[in-house]
Amino acid sequence: MIWLELLVVLVCIFVGARLGGIALGTVAGIGLVVLVFVFGLPPGMPPRTVLGMILAVITAAATMQAAGGLDYLIVIANRLLRIWPAGITLVAPVIAYVFTLAAGTGHIIYALLPVIAEVSRNAGVRPERPLSIATIASQQAITASPISAAMVALLGLVTPTGIRLQSILLICIPATLLGSLLGAVAVMWKGPELRDDPIYKDRLAKGLIEDSASGTTLEGSNLMRARGSVITFLLAALLVVGLGLFPSMRPTYSVSTVGQESVEQVEMAPAIMIVMLAAAGINMLLFRASPAAAVKGSIMNAGMVALISIAGLGWLGSSFFEGNRPFIINSISSVVQQHPWVFAVGLFVLSVLLASQAATVVTLMPVGIALGLGSPVLIAAFPAVNGYFFLPTYATLLAAISFDQTGTTRIGKYILNHSFMIPGMVATVSSVVIAFLIGKIVL
Repeated sequence: MIWLELLVVLVCIFVGARLGGIALGTVAGIGLVVLVFVFGLPPGMPPRTVLGMILAVITAAATMQAAGGLDYLIVIANRLLRIWPAGITLVAPVIAYVFTLAAGTGHIIYALLPVIAEVSRNAGVRPERPLSIATIASQQAITASPISAAMVALLGLVTPTGIRLQSILLICIPATLLGSLLGAVAVMWKGPELRDDPIYKDRLAKGLIEDSASGTTLEGSNLMRARGSVITFLLAALLVVGLGLFPSMRPTYSVSTVGQESVEQVEMAPAIMIVMLAAAGINMLLFRASPAAAVKGSIMNAGMVALISIAGLGWLGSSFFEGNRPFIINSISSVVQQHPWVFAVGLFVLSVLLASQAATVVTLMPVGIALGLGSPVLIAAFPAVNGYFFLPTYATLLAAISFDQTGTTRIGKYILNHSFMIPGMVATVSSVVIAFLIGKIVL
């Protein structure tokens, strides 16, 4: 029966991924009905702690956006990108990485893409090169940001096993950053130079290329509000990192039970929720972040999609795994223990199907934990969830293609030979390999 049950799970993932958006979660609900009411599996549990942390982080980021914080970050990025136009293939991914690392969301790349496209074209650099690797780097940073949905999902799962935030950051930040830079090197000379590209010359002759707008400007009180919201959000992020790096910073409280009293410490999950919700409140009170605008913004919209998807998929995966735990562990434990890279490959393949790092973590990481994989393996395999680029259907990939007026960033004749395949594979494989090496040294 396990193969029929697995088929139900895979069909739900496939159909949900094809429909997109919240369908990943809602179609998973149909799978739950089949597994629980037809096959008699235990209902499992949705990842409640993970969902709570993601909701708090998204709320804080959404209020920052409502106060103009993202626009302020884009103004800064615009200035940085214009410092060294000829080296934009190296500069763009670093800026995209740092901004995503700080903001906790890859959605910031949407505002960076037109700036990258304009600066590279004016510098005579083939836009495909910086656009492709900047898009990849923005997602690599998701698996290094302490406040991204994927990271808080991972923390919610692995903290009970003894893995701490500082261990994850110590491995994932250098691994993903170096992986992104190696991806940049891989595309430094990709394709003909812009002046020699036939598609660009054809579009130029037809007058299809226009000068881009100068970008967002902030002045006066709007600038002060935007700057304040960014500072508040970043301070909250730093506080989260501090609470993870130095557990003694987290407060203690007394717990009274029958006949005795004990002292316990606030865990990381509630600490993250408290800090981020407080940051959201400060942005609303001090920097006039509109509650209505926060709810309608792109960050909250994407966050709700992620929450529903993670709730459904996490619950579906939990039900399937708990109902077949002995068989799954006995069948694959020896293979994964002897060849840990197999687990990373599994994460990569699932992320291609789900197009969501957080959903991939919630779905498959519990299996790795149950298999008894050590901290170095679980952390090193984490960047493998960045397989979203493999199929050129992800929103950031399509946005990069649309912003490149020169036509150099494109989907190839054979679909998979698109502009993002080489930098994506180089960056992801390199990040995982480097993470394994760092893990052996520091853990």
